[in-house]
Amino acid sequence: MRSIGIQPDILLCRTDRFLSKDLKSKIALFCNVEEEAVITAKDVASIYEVPLVFSREGVDTQVMRYLRLEPKDRDLKQWEDIVHRVYNPKAEVTIGIVGKYVEYEDSYKSLKEALVHGALAHNLKLTANWIEAEGLEAGAQACEEQLRDYDGILVPGGFGKRGIEGMLNAIRYARENKVPYFGICLGMQTACIEFARNMCGLTDANSSEFDPSTPHRVIYKLRELRGVEELGGTMRLGAWTCKIEPGTLAHRIYGQLEISERHRHRYEFNREYEGPLTAAGLRISGSTPDGTYVEIIELPDHPHFIACQFHPEFKSKPLEPHPLFKTFIGASYESGLKRRADKVAAEVEMFHRPPKAGSK
Repeated sequence: MRSIGIQPDILLCRTDRFLSKDLKSKIALFCNVEEEAVITAKDVASIYEVPLVFSREGVDTQVMRYLRLEPKDRDLKQWEDIVHRVYNPKAEVTIGIVGKYVEYEDSYKSLKEALVHGALAHNLKLTANWIEAEGLEAGAQACEEQLRDYDGILVPGGFGKRGIEGMLNAIRYARENKVPYFGICLGMQTACIEFARNMCGLTDANSSEFDPSTPHRVIYKLRELRGVEELGGTMRLGAWTCKIEPGTLAHRIYGQLEISERHRHRYEFNREYEGPLTAAGLRISGSTPDGTYVEIIELPDHPHFIACQFHPEFKSKPLEPHPLFKTFIGASYESGLKRRADKVAAEVEMFHRPPKAGSK
């Protein structure tokens, strides 16, 4: 931070240890700042510990003084609890993220942090592995080999047709094997396509984004964008209201019937296919108040299968994890416990099973 003049008001010193008083005094002398303005920016194992380090060093007091505000008593109990859970988790939850930009994990930075928030809410350590969607296009065996050890599966947002068949295979694996699934934006669109193909017999179902000539446009371009081919300024952006159907999983998660979430998409669910998909078991649990856009879909006969057109990760905070992420992590952890328990039970049963007659 710098004042109107040339000299810095606060000097942050990046180091692997806390600076001694003598060292701070020497730095202050040579850098022409007050000694209390020399701050240790110590390396930490978790970014969530940084506020506690800066508080210990008095950064907040210095900032308040710089802004000519009266300092108040600190209350970092909630944040201290967050950091304690970061370093002392009770268990671990593993999530497989099936995407198309996995080589650049920062492409999903807000998503990753929202998952961390959800894990911290359950005092769990998050292990999130990035799975290249194209690597799952080989079919069911590839999915089984790559996805069988995950407690939950998530398909995030994205654009373009690359890797879509792999995402569809991953979603089918999660649906058929009762693995908790969470789809976001493209993850909702692909969930609808997969359901249409494999549960409604619409084998050529697709999005007009991926196949403009598909006979079953389950997903198509936003109504007001028909005939508009330019990409610039043609997205549905910002906060939009969603009305939730009572008695649904979405209702249980949010605890309310009207929400507002942030959007970033160009394609939507085609309401012409609402009848066959809902007749086969898919439930539309959230829509815009005028009924134009489908916002949330879910499968009632699945332990935890929900997908949304919006981006809930944009509203998640460490102290206020988004309920969709919190619930998904909780369901994934419980599913993992059951899967491991069933595996142990099967091994015990196999061990105690009497040998067949005539076997040695």
